[in-house]
Amino acid sequence: MKKTPLLIIAIAVSFCFGFAVNSIITKQPSDKKILKRVTSIGGIFFKCKEPKKMNEWYKTHLGLNTSQYGAVFEWYHGADSTKKGFSQWSPFAETTKYFEPSTKDFMINYRVENLVALVKELKKEGVTIADTIETVDYGKFVHIMDIEGNKIELWEPNDVEYEKLGKQMNSKTTK
Repeated sequence: MKKTPLLIIAIAVSFCFGFAVNSIITKQPSDKKILKRVTSIGGIFFKCKEPKKMNEWYKTHLGLNTSQYGAVFEWYHGADSTKKGFSQWSPFAETTKYFEPSTKDFMINYRVENLVALVKELKKEGVTIADTIETVDYGKFVHIMDIEGNKIELWEPNDVEYEKLGKQMNSKTTK
């Protein structure tokens, strides 16, 4: 009979100890909002001998709605299917300096949500920031370098203004 109260106390102590340890090792939620980094691909840029011919080839054979700047793909956000998003596809002349200091023949543009906060974090992490943030009507841009010397363009888009610009240029998106 004396073993029963001891057993109950042992179980209670062990439960409390387990609860306390779990509370210590479980990350407590904080009020700090988690910084999203890349949310999607904003564009693919590549060098070629003749951008105009490349645009025409992709228009003819793959059905892209090309303009002098390449093609824009229109899509809808997964989190909010009422909001449009856009991704740019652009061939550049092989002599372009836009990809420098990278020596590669391509550059990827990634869409991000809060470029200023992200650049601040990337600097803390030792990432090479190639230039300063540039703001235009249709978003904010900055370039970074990855560990193999690829230049990456980060874009915090303003899709409403981007769409307006496309309409002003009489461009059609590839859907």
